[in-house]
Amino acid sequence: MNLASKVSNVQLPSVLVLGAKGRLGQAAVEAFANAGWRVIAQARTASHDRPGRNIEFLQCDVLDTARILAAVPRVDVVIHAVNPDYTRWDTLLPPTTEAVIRIATVSQALLMVPGNVYNFGADLPAVLAEDTPFVANTPRAAQRIAMEASLQAATRQGLRCVILRAGDFIGGTGTWLDMAITKSLTKGVVTHMGPDDMPHAWAYLPDLARTFVRVAEQRQRLPAFEVMHYPGITATGKDVHIALEQLSGRTLKAKPMPWLLMQGISWFSPMLRAVIKMRYLWQRPHQLHGNKLEHLLGKISTSSLPDALHGYVHKSPTSN
Repeated sequence: MNLASKVSNVQLPSVLVLGAKGRLGQAAVEAFANAGWRVIAQARTASHDRPGRNIEFLQCDVLDTARILAAVPRVDVVIHAVNPDYTRWDTLLPPTTEAVIRIATVSQALLMVPGNVYNFGADLPAVLAEDTPFVANTPRAAQRIAMEASLQAATRQGLRCVILRAGDFIGGTGTWLDMAITKSLTKGVVTHMGPDDMPHAWAYLPDLARTFVRVAEQRQRLPAFEVMHYPGITATGKDVHIALEQLSGRTLKAKPMPWLLMQGISWFSPMLRAVIKMRYLWQRPHQLHGNKLEHLLGKISTSSLPDALHGYVHKSPTSN
């Protein structure tokens, strides 16, 4: 029995997770499977996990829409968790978005897309509500604004889409936390990205993924296009430092992020150049307000900051 037959023959609600090996993708696969959904996990490379519970794997490139649609002709929800190379968004984001739109439209699914705070530009205000205006004064802002505009335009051609905007991810690898803030934690050092008292928007991935499930379960109540904010965790650099000290059981030293040094060596690293352009996120206080999401779901439970950061701490033999 092929994958298409399996999906069509079951009564469980079904979700296709595009980019299932990425940070959000892995969390979404787990959350939807735990909630009793049939999960089709698409990834470009083979998974080392065995199919189990209600999870099946589909190995192909997201741009191979014909293969994906042949395998999964009908599905209830599509999660866009594909994360194109950060240094090549200008060339990779448009075709990826086009492919995702086609997959969701043809399969008659609700497309769920993670949004971020880039849309508000380099001078983003302290409170980001669903009606806060976008400002395309950075390359990333312009790219994300264009992406969301293309999604909204596609809803006039039959697509159904919801964007769930969230802060920086807590969890997985390749984030500010593992690549910078806690990189020297085993040496007793926490890297501070900016001023200690600067509120910053965070999203703990397991919490965010469970919220995706809850929104998907209410898909019949959603308009053709909707944007909602996930409040997540708002925490300052000091808050993060204190939580890491509590978890590690010892006093930790604070070290400022060496932005000037990074700028000097960024000539040799496209990734560093891209990262430095996002420095403003650590120089502007910001948090997300989620009135629409709370109206749809009611109370949104969120893990505590220490619980969210627990996976980044490995107690050393010298910890008190």
